[in-house]
Amino acid sequence: MIVDSIQTLFRSDLAPAPGSVTQVRECAASLMRLAKTRGVPVILVGHVTKGGEIAGPRVLEHLVDTVLHFEGHGVHSVRALRSVKNRFGGTHEVGLFQMGARGLDPIPDASRFFLSQRAQGAPGTVVFPSMEGSRPVLVEVQALVAESFLAAQGVPPTRRAVGLDGNRLSLLLAVLQKRTGGLGLHQCDVYANVAGGMRLLEPALDLPLVLAIASSRANLPLDPGVAACGEVGLGGEIRAVSGLEARLRELAKLGFQRCLIPARSLSGEVLEGLGSLKLQPVTTLAEALRALGLPTSVERSESANKQVRRLRPKDPPPAPGAWPPRADPF
Repeated sequence: MIVDSIQTLFRSDLAPAPGSVTQVRECAASLMRLAKTRGVPVILVGHVTKGGEIAGPRVLEHLVDTVLHFEGHGVHSVRALRSVKNRFGGTHEVGLFQMGARGLDPIPDASRFFLSQRAQGAPGTVVFPSMEGSRPVLVEVQALVAESFLAAQGVPPTRRAVGLDGNRLSLLLAVLQKRTGGLGLHQCDVYANVAGGMRLLEPALDLPLVLAIASSRANLPLDPGVAACGEVGLGGEIRAVSGLEARLRELAKLGFQRCLIPARSLSGEVLEGLGSLKLQPVTTLAEALRALGLPTSVERSESANKQVRRLRPKDPPPAPGAWPPRADPF
């Protein structure tokens, strides 16, 4: 039995209107008794709020055995089916599909799918081996840093994030400002995006996002065969991540040559089956920037000052009487 949707179902012996808390609770309880007494599988389709939670009473989530979230962005063809509750199996698993002319088609190789339109040689892009449940998926993390003309007038710069947590982006920019001098980002607009329509929330996204921001700020493209994963702490340290072996095997399968990983994730383990993939452990954020040839704020300011002194000659002093006298306001 498939009920679409539970908010429109009602019992005639109850006074409240369909969609009310009483109707949703009692209808769900009646369907649960039907499923258990007659052995009929019941699938309930429900609406969600703007925050992504199931609309209606919380008891609805407690009655069912499995809660699946069907996610998708209107402008992308990718759809994700996530398991957030499962009494008889693992949770936080995900199934990836592509909406086509005949409906939903499964994506057998998600990593190749998301990297198929990757731009080569563009600053501000880094490949991140994400974990969707027990499934590694390679995605492209993009960042764009642009000079803000309004920041000099006291207007706060713009911070925008698509496919990732905007609060996490602000936190990482604060860590960059404190631990590496900020790269002059306090006067720049910063935009971050996960290409392909995926939404990522895991902390292992921190390091590739910071590297993409630094690459865009310095206008230096990174090697397309480089990937990164790691959590960035408030002290600028690179913290260990889970599922490292599965992430690295996926990178090796697609022919990547180097991956920046937290040094604490190795802990003496010997990883096999990685082919030509080279691991580069890093312990701090500044060390990760130097490993990819990205300048820190001090190096950038010194090079910028030398370039300004070389291109702009010293201005001669104005001649006496060259400027008009200031008007008397009285």
